[in-house]
Amino acid sequence: MKTLARHLVLGGVALMAATAVLAHGDVTPQAVDTKELPPLGEQWRAENPYRQHATAIKIGTSAYNQNCARCHGLEAISGGIAPDLRKLDNDCVALKDAAKKAACVKEIDDYYAGSVRRGKVRNGAVYMPPFEGILNQEAVWSIKAYLETRREKPL
Repeated sequence: MKTLARHLVLGGVALMAATAVLAHGDVTPQAVDTKELPPLGEQWRAENPYRQHATAIKIGTSAYNQNCARCHGLEAISGGIAPDLRKLDNDCVALKDAAKKAACVKEIDDYYAGSVRRGKVRNGAVYMPPFEGILNQEAVWSIKAYLETRREKPL
């Protein structure tokens, strides 16, 4: 009887895990139409060139919903699968010195772009797929422009 109960519990856990995975839908990265944005060229920028750019925010919102929301949550509010991206640059908020705050934001921009381009892999497990070759620089920075409108603590 103990064995049957254990198998039922394990089966239930497996079913819930499978349902959670399916609930996130198609996890194939989607290309983003960025033709309305000023082109950035081949060289990756170290800082978001589309900060507060209305068109970039609009494109970034759609791009986020297509490629990021399934793991990072609708409106960048994490449901626990992946980090809550509203908190991405919370470390910069408390800095009073404008130069230090700007350097912090630039460092977070660089970290963000690198994470999106290369993905996140630990011990051979893929936690986030790499988007380089799928999302161009304009798409990556437009998503960051959108995320900046969702900050938990405004700069």
